[in-house]
Formats: sequence, structure tokens, C-alpha cells
Amino acid sequence: MNSEIKRREFLKISAAGLTAAGAVGGLGGTYAFGAGEGAFKKAIGFGMIRIEDMSVMDKFKLAKEVGFEGIEIGAPNQLDDKEILAAQDATGLKVHGVVDSVHWRKPFSDPDPAVREEGMAGLKEALDKAKMYGADTVLLVPAVVNKEISYSYAYRQSQEEIRKVIPYAEKLDVKIALENVWNNFLLSPVEMVRYIDEFESPMIGAYFDCGNIARYGWPVHWIEALGERIFKVHVKAYSRELENKEGPRAGFGIEMGDEGDVDWPQIVEALVKVGYRSWVTSEVRGGDRARLEDIKQRMDNILKLT
Repeated sequence: MNSEIKRREFLKISAAGLTAAGAVGGLGGTYAFGAGEGAFKKAIGFGMIRIEDMSVMDKFKLAKEVGFEGIEIGAPNQLDDKEILAAQDATGLKVHGVVDSVHWRKPFSDPDPAVREEGMAGLKEALDKAKMYGADTVLLVPAVVNKEISYSYAYRQSQEEIRKVIPYAEKLDVKIALENVWNNFLLSPVEMVRYIDEFESPMIGAYFDCGNIARYGWPVHWIEALGERIFKVHVKAYSRELENKEGPRAGFGIEMGDEGDVDWPQIVEALVKVGYRSWVTSEVRGGDRARLEDIKQRMDNILKLT
């Protein structure tokens, strides 16, 4: 089955999912679920568990005790894979996704072929780790645009590199989820849709970050446009008021659920409309048990299905 047929089948299945989603409501409509029914699966980043001298097993146990259902791990990493697998089996806490840990340093938009080759090796290792852990996605920042790397070059070169790895992802049955970040690239939802669709592969989709978008757009607009292309979701808050006072990074100095520029009820409604019911992972400042408990409670509050 070639990539064009796979893409058509993927879109056909997705369209059916959207039709079903419409039955439960849409933006401006209503929706209702029973207790726990259809709820988002909540996860945390492994690096957010910041307690010194704590083993991998104990970190998994802590995340499970706090109430998280899954965890996300960066790769390549220096962790012991056997420990991760043992901790996952013992706790039932699922490693649902892997984050490519070299994509910023070795981007597919780099003009140096040797750098791109290292980036490819890093992505393949992340895909291998995902397969080993039982995860179904790898998060990838597809390109970085700066003064030296033009937008058009980054667009063409990154697509060329990602196309090379699609057969490998297909073999492993692990999807590649492209995240919207402050990389000066894919700055509108329409453009990100086009970029993804040009791969003509169900293995390529979006890892949508609600907080990253709030600096220069509105999350709901992106969710509506990306629709079934959204594989995973990151949550964190953002305040343009803090950004204006102290700079862009300061905008993240606000907690989920507090006043800011991320409208959580609208985001939940938009995700329901497009039929999204998968993993939602917090990507905020971590800490000890008390901090993780606070994060979990905040996620419960902002992600309510009513």
C-alpha cells in the first residue's frame, strides 16, 4: 500500500471520527459524559519529578500515587531501559510518548549534512526507544529558523529529512508528532496543516502545545484547523501581560487555571469537537510530591468534561 492510499484511508477514518464527535457537540454546543467516561488521559514528563537520589522505580511509583496515568520520557537518554520497563510493569504507569532530545541541537533545517545526519540518528534512536517502551509517538521539533537559516530552506529541507524516516516509523508503528514551539517556523495553523498533509502519511501529525501558541495566537483556532492531525497535547499556561512586562519567557510564570491567556473551557470544548480523547501531558515546572500533587489537581480542574 503506497503512502497516498494510506493517507486517503487515514483521512477517511478521521472523517468518520469527526462525524462521531459532532454527535456529542461542538464549539458553542453542549456535551456530556458520565463519570470518567471519555476523560483525557493525564501524564507528566519524567524530568518533572525532581527529587534527588530517587530511583526510576520510585519516580514511577510517585507519579502513579499522585494520580497520573502516564509518563513521557526524552530520548536518547542515559536511563537504564530495563529499569524503565520494570517500573512500567510494576506500576502500570504507561510510557505513552518519547520526546526527541536532540532536535534543537541537531535540527533537520541545519545546512550542514553532518548535523542533519546526527539529528536523524537521534530521531531513530528515539523511535527505537518508543517501540521498546510501548509508546506510540515521538515528539519532534521539525526545524529551526534563524538569521542564518531561511524559512523556505527550513521548510524544504526538514520535509526532505522527515520523508526519509517515514518507512522506519511505519516499520516500528510509532508516529512522529510535530510540536509547535518558538522555533520561528510553522507560525499559523493553516500552514502547519499544509506542512503535515504534504507528507501524505498517517505517521506524521501534530503534538499540540496549548501554552506555546498563546504568545502569538489562540489555541482554539489551531485545534479547529489541525483536527484529526493532533496526536498528542501538552498543557501549560501563558500570560501576555507578564510577557509584556518582563519578556516572552516570563509569560510562562503563571499556573494552569489561574488568570492568563489560555481559555481552558474553550480548549476542552474544541478538543471534544475534533474527537480528541488521548493523552494530555503537563509541561511545567516540576518538583517534589507536593508540587506534583498540585499539578495533577490543576490538570483535573482545567480538563473537566461536563
